[in-house]
Amino acid sequence: MRCLNLSRGGAVIADKLEMKDSFFGRLIGLLSRSGLKDGEGIILNPCTQIHTFFMRFSIDAVFLSRDMEVISVIEDMKPWRVSPMYFKAKYTLEVRGGYLKGGVKAGDKLVLED
Repeated sequence: MRCLNLSRGGAVIADKLEMKDSFFGRLIGLLSRSGLKDGEGIILNPCTQIHTFFMRFSIDAVFLSRDMEVISVIEDMKPWRVSPMYFKAKYTLEVRGGYLKGGVKAGDKLVLED
């Protein structure tokens, strides 16, 4: 699965995404990984808040509404942190820390493709 930013001319945000929509999939998330390569990531569904406890690397997190509008972006979230809770969020996209580099902003419209 891949994610495109329609607000930025269809720019590819990630092209190797996994959907984590089960309780255990969301619970484990990225904990079993030692890092992510460019373009890799996960989508947590549903997800209004994240933490990076026990993680071994930083992540960029994008909180998305039901209609895939960006609510908030946290870049380079270090291990052992907790994000704010975003009550309007339905999904959270997680990619390697520092990967987004300002390429996704609140209000952007994203789309997922198989």
